[in-house]
Amino acid sequence: MKIAIQGIESSFHDMATRLLFPKTEIELIMCDTFEKVTHCIENFEADFGVLAIENTIAGSILPNYNLIDASGLVIYDEIFLNIQMYIMALEGQSIYDIEEVHSHPVALLQCKDYLRKLPPQLKIIEGKDTASEAKKIKNNNLRGVAAIAGKQVAEKFGLEILDSNIQSMEENQTRFVLIGKREIAPIETANKATLKFELSHTLGSLSNTLQLFTTFNINLTKIQSLPIVGKPWQYAFFVDVLFDDYELFSEVVEVLKKAVKELKILGVYTHNIENVPSQLTNELIDGK
Repeated sequence: MKIAIQGIESSFHDMATRLLFPKTEIELIMCDTFEKVTHCIENFEADFGVLAIENTIAGSILPNYNLIDASGLVIYDEIFLNIQMYIMALEGQSIYDIEEVHSHPVALLQCKDYLRKLPPQLKIIEGKDTASEAKKIKNNNLRGVAAIAGKQVAEKFGLEILDSNIQSMEENQTRFVLIGKREIAPIETANKATLKFELSHTLGSLSNTLQLFTTFNINLTKIQSLPIVGKPWQYAFFVDVLFDDYELFSEVVEVLKKAVKELKILGVYTHNIENVPSQLTNELIDGK
């Protein structure tokens, strides 16, 4: 199974992929950017992709909502990863020897409180991803340079941990989604959906739309607005909902289609707070 991720082996995206498919032989398609992940799926270079979508400290990764939508991809599954951040460098150094700290922008944001306490002359540099920045330090023998990444990265590249658990909150989780090109029938345990809709500029259009979910006993767990490119001051809304009855949810979707300007279902899947391995496979069984 070919799965595209942003980052390299031992990155958090790699860990999320292994949680989703613990018993499946996986070939990682390692990408520099989130956009390349979606391109790999669109061009059939990867069967699926794994994208970080939100973090409990840094919030939503807004560009990834647009990437999933614009690429016409579908969310199949989700997984939650506990993120503990470590600052690491070549052996024999202390935090006082460090002149630069490199990491992915979202990782840096998760550690902003810690970084504020470091000397002001220390440079904070955004990089490709957590693991790649650590690998670069090792391969290029960069002294005076540290990376922020997971403990598994320090172990893989033989770097010394200078400080542990440096994220701003002890409970730090990132939600990842598994995405693909083709729609599939929801599995029996499906109880969550991600939707996108646009509204007309009429009084109460948003509140009336959201009231529909309450009326039909569907729990709105998240709402995120994003500007519509080319339409100044107009917004698309991305929402996550939980439901108990898929047939009732399907009926609500039909009602929503009449209430909004545009409605798109980005995925119907199982709320996976227990991190159950994915039931998805790329193997053909009886031609399906």
